[in-house]
Amino acid sequence: MTPAVFLDRDGTLIEERDFLRRPEDVVLHVGAGPALHRLQSNGFRLFIVSNQSGVGRGYFTLAEVERVNSRVQEEFMRFGVRFEKIYIAPEAPSEPSRGRKPSPQFLFDARDEFALDLTASYRIGDKWSDLECGWNGGVKKCLLVRTGYGRQTERESPSRIAQAMVVDDVAAGVEWILKQPRIYGES
Repeated sequence: MTPAVFLDRDGTLIEERDFLRRPEDVVLHVGAGPALHRLQSNGFRLFIVSNQSGVGRGYFTLAEVERVNSRVQEEFMRFGVRFEKIYIAPEAPSEPSRGRKPSPQFLFDARDEFALDLTASYRIGDKWSDLECGWNGGVKKCLLVRTGYGRQTERESPSRIAQAMVVDDVAAGVEWILKQPRIYGES
């Protein structure tokens, strides 16, 4: 059983663009690449878990989401970072969905497919639904980044996020994670 970090995509790993559909508009947050490389080097497996309701709303296609995800992966590969898998929920908020955050289903799927220890894993995102997803999945800790919608989430829900760690960005989150004591049996 190995630990993992489950990351939101838009606003967390890359700059927020409302309903991003063009790969050429992907911009990594400063420091995210080297930070995630450090996590991987320290035995964490990396996953992206993202709601992409623009598909269900008819703003873009699943193929466009896949092209953007390919671009995200290419950009992170420049830093030696490899995501084990990218999970997306393409449904609109009003549609039934197996994996749409705050559902922890994709965390459970990754746990089962990759033999992960969720109790030694982390969830990083910029929205309340990201935190809820991690809490619902039983991760060790959820981190709210102040990038993307993070500052707004922090302002609107200070008491609701009290059990989360609030950090400026993914790089700061990685620094915090790497300072935490490791549980016996973790890689």
